[in-house]
Amino acid sequence: MKTNAELQKDVQDAIQWEPLLYSAEIGVVVNNGIVSLTGNVDSYAKKLQAEHAAKNVTGVRVLVEDIEVKLPDPRSKTDVEIASEIITAFNANSFIPQEKITVKVEDGWVDLDGEVSWEYLREITENAVKYLPGVTGIYNNITINPEIRDTVEKSDIERALDRSSIDNSEISVSVSGTTAILTGTVHTWHQKEEAGRIAWKTPGIKDVKNKLEVDYEYNL
Repeated sequence: MKTNAELQKDVQDAIQWEPLLYSAEIGVVVNNGIVSLTGNVDSYAKKLQAEHAAKNVTGVRVLVEDIEVKLPDPRSKTDVEIASEIITAFNANSFIPQEKITVKVEDGWVDLDGEVSWEYLREITENAVKYLPGVTGIYNNITINPEIRDTVEKSDIERALDRSSIDNSEISVSVSGTTAILTGTVHTWHQKEEAGRIAWKTPGIKDVKNKLEVDYEYNL
């Protein structure tokens, strides 16, 4: 079990351990497993790295992320330049279905819209954008429309969870059409996200509602 002070130090150490974030000034406030991150960073990649580092600390139950991206020089990249680099990034990855994706850039924020058949296509499209210089945020509005199956088999998801390394003994799976719902408890944030990723890989899946709770006890 961890006290609030112990968890705060663990999160601070995890953030400082990342080379990208070594000199970043990120505030960490902890209250019974709820971790709040504040501060400013000079790239969207650093914002994501701080979030990822905090989530992987044992004991983090809920993450509240309020880190702002403030570029060193707002004039260093125009929206047109960012858009041009996005097109270049898309052209470099043959898996991205460019014909199904529309992109809008405004004040460094990138809106991704469209429809793809698998979650991994949605992910690689966002991954191609999030580390580009000048990007201050991403709205990923890409939806999933499976090309196969009208329904999803609950047993497929359960078997996939059984094959994984996560402890799924307290995870319940239910299915409604092409939507999977995960309920129950896990012991780390990583297990929660991994269970969601596994569910998203199910053939025919269109939506995943990850309602898993991270269960951890604290000394207050």
